[in-house]
Amino acid sequence: MSGLALSSPPRCVLLCGYYGEHNLGDDALLEVLIRQLPEGWQPVITAFDSEAVREMVPNAAVINRRSLNSTLKSIREVEAVVLGGGSLLQDSTSFRSLIYYIIIILAARIRSKPVILWGQGLGPLKKSLSRFLVSRALNYASSITWRDVASMELAYRLKIKTPMTMAPDPVWTHQTTNHQGGGDIVLCWRPSKLLNENGWTLLLKALEQLCHRTGLSVTWLAFHALQDADLFQSLRGKGLISDNLAKKSTTIIANNIEQANDIFSDASLVIAMRLHALILAISSQCPTVGLSYDPKVEAAARTAGAAWSSLDNLPDLKILVSQWITSLSTAPSISRLDAIRNESHEHERMLKISLSNIQ
Repeated sequence: MSGLALSSPPRCVLLCGYYGEHNLGDDALLEVLIRQLPEGWQPVITAFDSEAVREMVPNAAVINRRSLNSTLKSIREVEAVVLGGGSLLQDSTSFRSLIYYIIIILAARIRSKPVILWGQGLGPLKKSLSRFLVSRALNYASSITWRDVASMELAYRLKIKTPMTMAPDPVWTHQTTNHQGGGDIVLCWRPSKLLNENGWTLLLKALEQLCHRTGLSVTWLAFHALQDADLFQSLRGKGLISDNLAKKSTTIIANNIEQANDIFSDASLVIAMRLHALILAISSQCPTVGLSYDPKVEAAARTAGAAWSSLDNLPDLKILVSQWITSLSTAPSISRLDAIRNESHEHERMLKISLSNIQ
């Protein structure tokens, strides 16, 4: 018999999230989650575009996230299930999506597979039935880390007894490119029901004045390729974008997080509606301002001390332009970023503890 010790086979963990949907925010979450998995754990990832996910994680098995049957079958083959980042438990996008994740939690419970919620946001939960189902399902989880205070408070109101903690979004720990600056104004904007024609007109007038006063051009960075890529043309088609602004504008669909980080590195200012665009831009020490369509965006901006405005209560034109001009010369605090990153590693700590407790 050989004196060489045999290595243990890898243990499989199912990572459930909005992966492979061409949303760079969820790609960033997946990259962080993969990096935080303890040694010896093999990821099985639910995703729509399997090839895109395999480019990010070549050693991973990929399950079609849009097939509930395939996802449920995969639970049999793993030792744990992780709901990885984002606001998966909410009924604002659709009630069907909420039921999908509830079923996954319950199926794992039936098979005695631990369920870990990692870096999650909770809500909105508009329906009383949604709140009831979530309150029951989350008490079957092994551990939960929330990404913001509002989610933690909602969980307490729902009387969740599972061990829980809260820390800044995991993407704060994502590796970024050092800021160089001197480039375009970068927009990470998205369609929003909070903005009617008057709201878009205000933002675009402020943007045009900002360009005129600074001489800078504009990059429209589609952070969610399927939702954001046509925004410029849509607004242009409605006559909301002037010829002058159109001449200064370019739309870019980033292929991956690295390309987006390079764009943030060169930007003179990032104006972000997308949560993880805001986080990555600030993390790269780029001057950044938020436009909040959801409390999570406001919360992230507040955490970093960045300026922000709410889409449902925009200031007047003069105040908005002044805020953006001021933000141009306001780089994020390095010491504050270091503190945020240190706190954000709580998600990693709890993930490793939870997986190490599995026999």
